Amino acid sequence: MTEYVGKPITRYDGIGHVTARTTYVDDIRKPGMLHIKVLTSPVHKGRIRRLDVSAAQKMAGVAGVITARDVPGANAYGLIADQPVFTPENIRYKGERIAAVAAVDEDTAMEAVERIKLDIEEQTPVFDPYEAMKPGAPLVRPEGNVFQFDSGPTRKIRLGDVEKGFQEADSIVEGKYTNAMNDHAPMEPQVSVAYIDETDRLAIHTVSQDLYFHLGMLTAIFNLPMNKVRYIGGTVGGGFGAKNDIHCDHVAGLMALKVRKPVKYALTREEETLYTTKRGAWYFTFKDGVKKDGRIVARQVTTLHDTGGYSGMGPYVVDKNAILIAGPFYIPNIWIDGTCVYTNKPPASSMRGFGIINGTSAEQLQMNRIAETIGMDPWEIRFINAWRDGDLGATQFQVVAAGLIEAMKRAAELAGVKLPAHLHAMSSRRR
Repeated sequence: MTEYVGKPITRYDGIGHVTARTTYVDDIRKPGMLHIKVLTSPVHKGRIRRLDVSAAQKMAGVAGVITARDVPGANAYGLIADQPVFTPENIRYKGERIAAVAAVDEDTAMEAVERIKLDIEEQTPVFDPYEAMKPGAPLVRPEGNVFQFDSGPTRKIRLGDVEKGFQEADSIVEGKYTNAMNDHAPMEPQVSVAYIDETDRLAIHTVSQDLYFHLGMLTAIFNLPMNKVRYIGGTVGGGFGAKNDIHCDHVAGLMALKVRKPVKYALTREEETLYTTKRGAWYFTFKDGVKKDGRIVARQVTTLHDTGGYSGMGPYVVDKNAILIAGPFYIPNIWIDGTCVYTNKPPASSMRGFGIINGTSAEQLQMNRIAETIGMDPWEIRFINAWRDGDLGATQFQVVAAGLIEAMKRAAELAGVKLPAHLHAMSSRRR
């Protein structure tokens, strides 16, 4: 271990990247390769009343057109398999896939897409998650706009008695914080190349960050056993969580199975920005009970996550966020409710420590607000409340190998902050 820790190590794939020798999926060319373009919904919410692809099918240079009817297996994917490859009827967000065309080049494919006759009954969308939760709000999904956890519409975490803690507190400090939707903006947009290989297997070159997770979804869509699919990945031109979701592989694979020729489906930068999964917006409300000496004795947090038109990784990340939103601090009384709400936006998914970074940003702003309210140094408020070995976390787990105090000491040193002696004397091993 001492060979590597604290020492510069050459990236195993770095030379290929900086010398332009690395082959990315978009670099792959196959003889006779066709190009895919997709018809997407021009509205945020609606119902497909008519879809006629016959004019596109008859166009010179077009090899194939596929819709929901061409999916041989499950027309659904995702961590919670609720998102269709092609929507058969109900539109939940602008940019949702309806049909795909494979043609000799991108221009021909795009012209064919424009010849598809589409009649949509446009409906009223809802974009604000608070509005989506109100009685009588337009339904994003027939079962309702709030995801149902085992505990109901909220992910609940309880430790101690928060109301008793508020009564014991000398000050109550409240704060509201928001994180907006973010786009990953990887240098390499979503792209997939698929073909039938020399052993009659479906081969897919993918940008997936989750090869085996996605392979299971794809075999269900294709109605094929895993040994009939070669899923080839490993080189990703930037992901940051964007490629933890399937965007092109299912479409390319279905088309290759239909036309029996190599196909490429690559999103443009505009399509990447508008229609792929995002880091969904978050809304946090904190209420803390604090003693004069800086100890936080009660923390109540409500979180709301906008997961878009489909579940994506929303319910999972709300669960993860709820577990850690109280922060690495010993607080004897904790009350947390996390809610996952559907809106008519692209599905939310993972992005760089997703759920944790969002909650930490809000929780750290709240710590500063507490320090300002009671007139205490922001460093001191954190040292006083930092976990020590043996403390209980929000889900009643016992903290082992705590290190926040030592990390803060080192951070202060690097930042040129001179901490007082009583903070330097503190340790994560004891309170």
